[in-house]
Order: sequence, then C-alpha cells, then structure tokens
Amino acid sequence: MRRRRATLIFIGGAILLALLGGAMPKLVEQSPPLNITFPWQQPAVRNQPAITGSALEALKTLEVKGRASKTGYARSEFGSGWATINGCSTRDIIMYRDLINVVLSDECTVASGILNDTYTGQPIEYTKANASEIQIDHVIALSDAWQTGAQQLSAETRRQFANDPLELIAVSGKQNQIKSDADAASWLPPDKTFRCQYIARQIAVKQKYSLWVKPAELEAMKNVLNTCPAQAMPQL
Repeated sequence: MRRRRATLIFIGGAILLALLGGAMPKLVEQSPPLNITFPWQQPAVRNQPAITGSALEALKTLEVKGRASKTGYARSEFGSGWATINGCSTRDIIMYRDLINVVLSDECTVASGILNDTYTGQPIEYTKANASEIQIDHVIALSDAWQTGAQQLSAETRRQFANDPLELIAVSGKQNQIKSDADAASWLPPDKTFRCQYIARQIAVKQKYSLWVKPAELEAMKNVLNTCPAQAMPQL
C-alpha cells in the first residue's frame, strides 16, 4: 500500500511540472510517465543555454534595476493557492521531496516525517499536530518577485513560478515567517553553511524567469558568493 501511495505522489510530481510548464519551455522532456524521475532531478530546458559554471558567473548575467512598485500585487496574481495535480497538492509533493522517513495518510498527504532544515541546520519532526512547524518557502518571495519583473509575466507563467520546485523548499515555519518577503539584502538563512546554496538557488530562479536583481541585493549576493566562488548552480 505504501509503495502504491509513493508511486502516485511520484507521478503527481511529474505531472505537476508537465502541466504547469504550458506557458514556459517545458521543464522536462516528454517521456512515458512511468519511466521519468522526479522533475526536479531533470535538467531544465530554457530559452537560453543554462549557465553551467558558478553561481557567481550566473549572477553577472542578471539585469540590475531598482525595485518596481508593489501596486497591484496580490497572492492571487500567482494563482489561487497551491496547484493540485492528480489529487496531490504542490505542498505535499515538496514535503515528500524534502522530508525523510515520510508516512502518508492517503495517496498524497504527508502525515509525518523529519525535515533536516537547511535554514537552521536543525532537524524538525513533522506531524499533523505541529503542521505549522514546517512551511513551504518561496525562495524568491512572491511580492519581491512581483517587484522585480514578475508583474510583466503572464498569469499562467506566474502560476508556474509559484509552484515550481526550483522556487520551493520545505523549511522551518518560524524562519519562513521571519524571512517574510525579504530579499538577500535583508535576510539570509541563520545556518551559514547553507547560504551559498541558497543564493545560488535564488539566482537560478531569477535567471529562469527573467527577474532582475536590486543593487543592494546584488551586493549581498556577491558578499555571500565571494566566500564560495566555486558554488555551482543548482541542478533541479
């Protein structure tokens, strides 16, 4: 039974990006559903050749501009909550990806597990009773994305953005609330050993969706990456 449930959520994750990719270049090549791996383990297909070097090199390719107006922003501009594919929500798909020792209460719902939290470096036990202890963070906060180019994207592309596994990570709920809509100039993960990977992931998201970087944000990113100049771009 558990294997059947795991298979269903596995397929749900694959279908998620296949469906959401309609407004953008597909994130995975078309393949028979039972023969593909999780979408985040597949190389992305982009309009431009992906930069395979360091995150520091990729940072140089981003446009630098000031913050645009927040006028018109609402969470609904990025879709009405999590997408649901084949009965599995994006939240549960990301939880299934990021937690270990996962137990499912049905075909898709994560009932319990353990998160090795990358933001704090501490393990967090997850159960339905303490569900708020773990939240799904948008690596680039949606309101910040809106002010750095996302408002120029189509509604469908913004929906993909908000449900893209590259943009999502299961983390400490407390740290997610502290981060709120801050960019790299205002907030970084308390666990310094994860900061290089965090910044590389933000750069990858910005590159993929043609978002720009603000001057202070750029300097903060450089400061982090100067401590790890060989940091590679994420392969998700």
